Amino acid sequence: MDLEDLLPKPKPQIVVGEKLEALSVSELEARIVALREEIGLVEGELESKRARVAAAEALFKD
Repeated sequence: MDLEDLLPKPKPQIVVGEKLEALSVSELEARIVALREEIGLVEGELESKRARVAAAEALFKD
């Protein structure tokens, strides 16, 4: 057994704009799931940052 077998396998990287023709149906479906998860994370972070900006603006508002 190699040391590499014991290490966790990295998640495949999704590259926006990548050619999709070579991907199978299941790979495309998995990509959609991964992208939707990422969108959810980005939207959550955006909402959090907007709330912090609004709180800071309210604090320093005249």
